[in-house]
Amino acid sequence: MLDYYFQLGLRSLRRNPMLTALMVMAIGFGVAASMTTYSVFRAVSGNPIPDKSARLFIPLVDNWGPQQNLKGEPADGLDYVDAIALMRAHAAKRQTMLYPVQLAVMPDANRDLPMNAEGYAVGGDFFPMFDVPFRFGSGWTTQDDEKRAADVVISGKLNQEVFAGANSVGRTINLGGRDYRVVGVTNHWNPRPRFYDLFSTSGFADEPDFYMPFNLALQQQMYTGGRNSCRGHLGFTNWTDYTQSNCVWITPWVELGTADEVASYRRFLTNYAADQQRAGRFNWAPNVRLRDVTQWLDYQQVVPPESRISLVVALGFFVICLVNTIGLLLAKFMRRAGEIGVRRALGATRGEIYTQYLIEAGTVGLAGGALGLLLTALGVSGIGVLFQPEVAKLAKLDLSLMALTFAVAIAATVLAAFYPAWRAAHVQPAWQLKSS
Repeated sequence: MLDYYFQLGLRSLRRNPMLTALMVMAIGFGVAASMTTYSVFRAVSGNPIPDKSARLFIPLVDNWGPQQNLKGEPADGLDYVDAIALMRAHAAKRQTMLYPVQLAVMPDANRDLPMNAEGYAVGGDFFPMFDVPFRFGSGWTTQDDEKRAADVVISGKLNQEVFAGANSVGRTINLGGRDYRVVGVTNHWNPRPRFYDLFSTSGFADEPDFYMPFNLALQQQMYTGGRNSCRGHLGFTNWTDYTQSNCVWITPWVELGTADEVASYRRFLTNYAADQQRAGRFNWAPNVRLRDVTQWLDYQQVVPPESRISLVVALGFFVICLVNTIGLLLAKFMRRAGEIGVRRALGATRGEIYTQYLIEAGTVGLAGGALGLLLTALGVSGIGVLFQPEVAKLAKLDLSLMALTFAVAIAATVLAAFYPAWRAAHVQPAWQLKSS
């Protein structure tokens, strides 16, 4: 019977091609606008590390004071003094300090010109904390970090460019004029948003090329390749002055597995800030923060406001399209009142009338979904007109979005058809037969 109703629906669509075309276009354009903007919103608002987001925390200490901080909030990172103090205290089972660095990959037998590479100076715990996947090798140990070993982990992309994709573990790569031993090669890993570095990036930058030991970078006096945030009139001209200034440039992360560990680390932060106050370095009360990944993303407002606005506007447009579809379906169904009256007189139940016309609406939704899929593909390819390139390229028309496009189109059309189908099911057979 359902197949029969589906065939009736297809014949009905062909019976009024202009009316059908209007409904299909309304659904198609409405669902395409919604799915195109949703593809961006989905990409920028997802949890970048869902399995561990509740166990990874960013600890912050206010080193600027109430006169210079961010409306009562500490800076979004740490200065050198606080970063080193927290690192040496090692109050969490895993921790890493990190900051971005930029180095040139020097020429070798396969290349004549240097190549710019962007990476991070990180602690040895960085890799297990953030579940970084490896193609070859692994990260270095905390002991190697303390020994300032000249190790480096490179990305699969850089490995392809320098070593033609071969297993390069144990080989040497020259970065910035210094030789480093490759200890690991990562698989593609670039969580979006890049939660671990929202201080120097917007969260949607390209995959880093390499990771090097944090202590080694400090020993070599590598300045940050990212953002500096300072307060007051500073005139430092050398590395020592820079590291003793109030400039914030290091991002800290710790892993805390239980609520007790979180409470203990928060007390540690508060006590540390109190110690700095007693030592005369701070002349304000302790002001610390400890946020997990999702709290940090919310605080940083990582989701671009234009993605939220465009999604709301698109959904509003879709609602307008559905309202128009309701009117068109009502006109289409009520034009067949005589046919409905005859069917009811011959014994058809209201439930059967409901089923027939809802299935007919579903065929409209199916056709609208097909049109919407084509328009969504066009929209995704041109989304760069509305969003920054680094955000726009995150929008992908994958199988899940394709399935969602059809599901939304069919479900919305069937939902819109309930009132027209109700009106059709309540047609009085006697009135229709008498008028005929």
